[in-house]
Parts: sequence; C-alpha cells; structure tokens
Amino acid sequence: MAAFRDIEEVSQGLLSLLGANRAEAQQRRLLGRHEQVVERLLETQDGAEQQLREILTMEKEVAQSLLNAKEQVHQGGVELQQLEAGLQEAGEEDTHLKASLLYPFLLGGQLVRLVSNPQPQVICPGWPPKVLGSRDPPTSASQVAGTTGLCHGGNSKLRNGGVILAPLGLFLFS
Repeated sequence: MAAFRDIEEVSQGLLSLLGANRAEAQQRRLLGRHEQVVERLLETQDGAEQQLREILTMEKEVAQSLLNAKEQVHQGGVELQQLEAGLQEAGEEDTHLKASLLYPFLLGGQLVRLVSNPQPQVICPGWPPKVLGSRDPPTSASQVAGTTGLCHGGNSKLRNGGVILAPLGLFLFS
C-alpha cells in the first residue's frame, strides 16, 4: 500500500507539473498576443502621426491659397473701381461731346447746366424773339405748348427766339 501511496503522490506531482506547464504555455501565448497588439498600436500611432502631418501641411496650403485669393479679390475690386471711374468719366465726356454736337450754339456754361439738369430748359439766344400774331402758324414747340417768353422780359410768346431743350437722355443714343 505504501507503493500505491507513492504512485499516487508521484501522479499528483506529475499532474501539478503538467498544470504548471499548461499555465506557462498559456502565459507565453498571451504575452505573444500582447506583443502583437502593442506592435499594431505603435504602427497605428505612427500612421496617425503621419496623417496629422499631412493634414497640417494641407491646412497651411489651403490657408495660403485663401490669402492669395483674398488678395486677388481685393486687387480685382480696386481694378473694378478704377474701371468704373474711367467708364463714368468716359460717359460724361461722351455726354458733353454729344451735347456739343447737338447744341453747338450754346455757350460752355449753358451746356454744362443743360447736361447737369435733367429738367427741360428754355435757352434764350442773344437775338430778340419774333412777336407772334394770331394768324402766324406755330413753328416751335414752345408755341404749341403755349410757353410764354422767358427771355427778353417775358412779355411775348416764343417764336424762334428761344429753344426748348428736352433732357439729353431723350435724344442721345449710345
């Protein structure tokens, strides 16, 4: 019986050694997996850092591009203002030229007032008006409208003594 007890003790010892070996093997496997996970995490971290550097570079490029675009828009606005000012000056010059061609008998000051005032005007020339009789046919727009003389004292109807001018925009064509 003592032999059976000895065999039983040896069996128990062998079983405990086998259990320890299994635990050790399992621990080795877990450590191997842990190393793999750590390697993957390090690779992921390296990849994320590289992507962040690329994103930062792209952000800098986009910011520079936006600054360049803003500067171009500003320069375009300045050029547009210059072009608009030039266009307005050319339009005013064109209006003055058309007016001087259409109304060559006007003096400089009268022409400037005519161009700057959009209301119809009666311009009185230096010669006296012809007095209308009841039998004379109307020959001017002022006679048809019944405009009394605004020139030479205002006591006569205008007939060839004044010229009624409409606003320039009505007769000047671009």
